[in-house]
Amino acid sequence: MLMEFYGKECGHCKKMDSLMDKLEQELGIKVQRMEIWHDETNEKKFVDEARGICQGVPFFVNTETQKTICGEASYGELKAWAVEKK
Repeated sequence: MLMEFYGKECGHCKKMDSLMDKLEQELGIKVQRMEIWHDETNEKKFVDEARGICQGVPFFVNTETQKTICGEASYGELKAWAVEKK
C-alpha cells in the first residue's frame, strides 16, 4: 500500500498534489492520502509510520518495501518509490 500524509494548509503538500494525481493516473494505482493536521486518527497513524524518520509533511510510505520519502520530491523520485518491490 502507498500512503501520503499531508496537512490541509501545507504549501509543500499542495505542490505535491498534481504529482500524486499524475502518479495515480499513469500507474493506475491508488495512494491512500491522509490529512493529519485536522484528523487525530490520521495523526496517530502518521506517528506510527514516521517512527521518528520524518517530523512533518508531506510524508510518503510504501508499506510493501518500507521505503519512505520525507518532504517534497520530484516526480521521478515518487515513481521509483511507488513501483519498487521487495
